Amino acid sequence: MYRTHTCGELRITDKGRKVTLAGWVQKSRKLGGMTFIDLRDRYGITQLVVEADAPQELVDTATSLGREFVIQVEGEVVERQSKNPKMDTGDIEIKVDAIRILNKSVTPPFTIEDESDGGEDIRAKYRYLDLRRNPLKNALTLRHRIAHEVRNYLDDKCFLEIETPYLIKSTPEGARDFVVPSRMNPGQFYALPQSPQTFKQLLMVAGYDRYFQIVRCFRDEDLRADRQPEFTQIDCEMSFVEQEDVLNTFEGMMRTLFHNVLGVEIPNPLPRMSWYDAMDHYGSDKPDVRFGMTIHEITETAKGKGFGVLDGAAYIGAIAVPSAADYTRKQIDELTEWVKRPQVGAKGLIYIKVNTDGTFKSSIDKFYAPEDLAKIAAVTEAKSGDLILVLSGDNKRKVQNMLGVLRIEMGNRLGLRDPKVFAPLWIVDFPLLEWDDETQRFYAMHHPFTAPKPEHEKWFYSNAKEDLERVCANAYDFVLNGTELGGGSIRIHNADMQKRMFEVLGIGPEEAEYKFGFIINAFKFGAPPHGGLAFGFDRVCALFGGQDTIRDYIAFPKNNQGRDVMIDSPSEIDQVQLDELQIDVRKNG
Repeated sequence: MYRTHTCGELRITDKGRKVTLAGWVQKSRKLGGMTFIDLRDRYGITQLVVEADAPQELVDTATSLGREFVIQVEGEVVERQSKNPKMDTGDIEIKVDAIRILNKSVTPPFTIEDESDGGEDIRAKYRYLDLRRNPLKNALTLRHRIAHEVRNYLDDKCFLEIETPYLIKSTPEGARDFVVPSRMNPGQFYALPQSPQTFKQLLMVAGYDRYFQIVRCFRDEDLRADRQPEFTQIDCEMSFVEQEDVLNTFEGMMRTLFHNVLGVEIPNPLPRMSWYDAMDHYGSDKPDVRFGMTIHEITETAKGKGFGVLDGAAYIGAIAVPSAADYTRKQIDELTEWVKRPQVGAKGLIYIKVNTDGTFKSSIDKFYAPEDLAKIAAVTEAKSGDLILVLSGDNKRKVQNMLGVLRIEMGNRLGLRDPKVFAPLWIVDFPLLEWDDETQRFYAMHHPFTAPKPEHEKWFYSNAKEDLERVCANAYDFVLNGTELGGGSIRIHNADMQKRMFEVLGIGPEEAEYKFGFIINAFKFGAPPHGGLAFGFDRVCALFGGQDTIRDYIAFPKNNQGRDVMIDSPSEIDQVQLDELQIDVRKNG
């Protein structure tokens, strides 16, 4: 037996007990003739003491120990003279009778401490060492706990956990697929699933009316803080349901997670907001509603004063930044340069200061009298001491998007986005279709299996572009603190309606049959009404942990270039493998 107890469980009530512990040496230090060692495992840290009058062999072994040596010790639990209230085991220590070195360690490239001296790149290279640190251990423990609660909740609601294939057919609509060559079928390829969408719908056809899976998915996309090439979804589907049934079921799941994991109570029921209201007031379909500073249209109020930039704009919007009228010219100039960055895309920024003495100071004073500025302040609901920021342009949605990005930035700068405050809501009534001017065709805003709202079907079957643009999807997103945590829809379950969707999307009958014939044909065999959704499991874990990035909540993540620097992947494969796959590699340059 390597251990009788872990390094995190012994207490003063264990005083006098003979124990065996095993773990890693966190640090050791000499104090007089005594040697103190902090022994660490996943459960905590226990202090060991080798006394000055211990056998010389034991003293020599204790002195030889380096950081991260793996050791086993035997000894007696004694009361510490100098207690450490910051440690769970801080009232006791182990008076060591024997030490056995299980494995030595070279000096680690960074300290295994909560606040490490290792940079991100070096810690990624030695991820297995980084995982020994408490922040990552706590993150993965939280991930496990959330997964456990999800399974318990869904099992209680009669959901079956069913695995779906990882090697599927490539249907490149939306994000890029990762493709896998087939040795047994030369020249043909599998794709790794972006989601189990079609398979979970087929399970509904098969009669498994409540399905879920905590499943790995893959998308060959550019990376960011909340996106990895491989990620995990809480994937769910239900039969014989309408939108209200789905929302109630998974609102209940999230309420259970907040209560059981965080001890937080969220509103019951959750607020709902239409996509159109979200865009008009927040400039985003995933609004952060923890703070105000909403977008106000001032097009009619601001036009007609002889200022060409605004007079010629199709849309003018503004936000009122609370208590920011004391911003200096330098700060405003910096903010102006910030909105001109490609990530925002504005050509400039107009400001109006609502001074505490009732006066106004603005970058457009030349064209706008105080009473004109007062009208703008009234529309934007600006108060004394606020700073109004104005953007304009030819495309309403683009300007709203820019204002939405600016709003989030100002929320960050003013400390209004407290990670310990949670404001979840549902976004509903999305447009079913998005028109792309460049390709002159419609694209599905969610995916091509999303049903239109029943009351909009008359427009869905119209050939008029303006009618199709009016169709709302029977879809919904769960949004938390400015992040989309999950989304789904009521699905198309009728073969004729599915064919119509492909027709609207410009997917011809032959292409539809080649890519999706299996599901169209399945719908002919009594497909029930069904719907579902998927939550981004990594994102749920990160937000519950109070972080923006999902990387710490994945044991072995990729870097921003999609590489695993620990195992040096992706990498080339040898010629023998390429020959077996009948693949020739062409390198640019």
